[in-house]
Amino acid sequence: MTPSYPKLFLSIFFLILITFTPQALSTSDCQVETSNTCNDKAKALPLKIIGIVSILITSMIGVCVPLFTSSIPAFSPDRNLFVIVKSFAAGIILGTGFMHVLPDSFDMLSSSCLKDNPWHEFPFTGFVAMLSAIFTQMVHSLTTSVYSRRSNVGVSPENQVSDTEGDQEMGLANTMGHFDGHHHGPKTVGDAQLLRQRVIAMVLELGIIVHSVVVGLSIGASSNTCSIKSLIATVCFHQMFEGLGLGGCILQAEYKFAKKAMMVFFFSVTAPIGIGLGIALSNTYKENSPTALITVGLLNASSAGILVYMALVDFLATEFMGQKLQGNIKLQLKSYVAVLLGVGGMSLMAKWA
Repeated sequence: MTPSYPKLFLSIFFLILITFTPQALSTSDCQVETSNTCNDKAKALPLKIIGIVSILITSMIGVCVPLFTSSIPAFSPDRNLFVIVKSFAAGIILGTGFMHVLPDSFDMLSSSCLKDNPWHEFPFTGFVAMLSAIFTQMVHSLTTSVYSRRSNVGVSPENQVSDTEGDQEMGLANTMGHFDGHHHGPKTVGDAQLLRQRVIAMVLELGIIVHSVVVGLSIGASSNTCSIKSLIATVCFHQMFEGLGLGGCILQAEYKFAKKAMMVFFFSVTAPIGIGLGIALSNTYKENSPTALITVGLLNASSAGILVYMALVDFLATEFMGQKLQGNIKLQLKSYVAVLLGVGGMSLMAKWA
């Protein structure tokens, strides 16, 4: 039996929300020279309401498209079109990590509002992102190891199939240990692969929603109508195409309807909840306060590490080194173009966000 990942995911999410949100509230504000021509709290509120609705809708569309189109033969996970769309979504996620989340964290943690010691004397953004990527790898590795050991309990040595025999029988590299002889390999490999897909889906969603809450909080707390407009457009683009990637992962994880609905719900509502939270705290949340800069900067660095790792290791490396793409150069080139389009789109969005 696989672990209850939705419960673990919900616990982690609420722990992050409860722990870090109060720390971002501060009455002390670092005075930074900014133009006040766009600052209008009265005009900003309707824009925020529009942002909540539009981001919610685009998020739901993005994450639900792979789930509802899977019954169409052309969009099923074993078809080429699904691989190309997933590659495009991986490019979006990679571009989000490198072009949006990571630079934001660097800007915040190198702000002149923070003390030179230690924030200007050590690259905390790179350090936290690195640790976040390592932690993500640990989650994958340890979870898979524990489940593999449980699957092999009670299997006698004479009933086990060697790695080499398993490779020949399955036609793929066996990285998950020995096969169960009773099932002649496929069940154990299939279960291990399914577990891996579920871990990927949960960790990816965690990385996305941490960033979504942070961005939503920034939108909700801001009174700058100029930045709010561009942020809403960018977040809608983010959520739509990040949702495609996440929806594909949820589909491959083969969750039951209730768990799928739970993951879709939390992905869709986190950014709007962040905006609502920002509106409620707009009188006390100071985005230039040292506490807010440190808290949000560290959260962004952690999110960036997760997103970059997931895009490079769990999406791109897995797909491009797999049998399907390795055996089809034409499909491989199309997928590379899709990745570059995704990265390019996010890079272009960075000009306005």
